Amino acid sequence: MNRRIFLVHGHDEEMKQSVARFLERLEFEAIILHERPNIGKTIIEKFEANSDVGYAVILLAPDDIGYSRLQPDSVASRARQNVIMELGFFLGKLGRNKVSILVRITKDFEFPTDIGGMIYTRYDENGGWRLKLAQELHSVGYEIDFTRIPM
Repeated sequence: MNRRIFLVHGHDEEMKQSVARFLERLEFEAIILHERPNIGKTIIEKFEANSDVGYAVILLAPDDIGYSRLQPDSVASRARQNVIMELGFFLGKLGRNKVSILVRITKDFEFPTDIGGMIYTRYDENGGWRLKLAQELHSVGYEIDFTRIPM
């Protein structure tokens, strides 16, 4: 089974590093696009060239601020637009069962519209997300050594 996992992220460096190191601890290869060579490719070509993965983990963090032009007082934090585009790409390519969403929730975090019914895991500083992510990976057939999960 393909143990390459694409890690979609925004600007939250701590979240990205924490999840990447956890995946590596479970003996997965974490694919982080900006760590891959460019080889003269455009960003979309590089993205497509590195998307031959078995699973994707999407990190939604409050990286941007936005609001509806019709409701300028509705300022909220939200994930970066590229993260939302890549979420859609991997949902289409891999299917919902092979995509996990980790969310760093703040009081004003706005979830992307039209994914309200999707299950996500709250990214917490205590690391409770680790077991949940490992269980999701296990549920689609990956071998997981649960003794490697820090508690």
